[in-house]
Amino acid sequence: MSEQRSLFSRFVEGLNEFYHAPYRQTLARAARDEEDLFMLLLFSESLGIDNPASFYTLELQPIFLEKFHEWHLRMGMPRCPLQHGGCC
Repeated sequence: MSEQRSLFSRFVEGLNEFYHAPYRQTLARAARDEEDLFMLLLFSESLGIDNPASFYTLELQPIFLEKFHEWHLRMGMPRCPLQHGGCC
């Protein structure tokens, strides 16, 4: 009985892989774009862009500061644009 369940579970995993594989890159790109927008919203005050939600995003900045370096390089900024402290 357990051998049949194992065979069935491997079959279901294979079907999931077959149906999800073509969309994996598209979903990853959409998630990256969403994260880029969030990082822009999070650090917009520090970059000189007015942010109406800065009161709420200010406490999240220390948490996401580690990811900021990767983000500003991906956005095409070779040097850290923050004046109060840099990551580079």
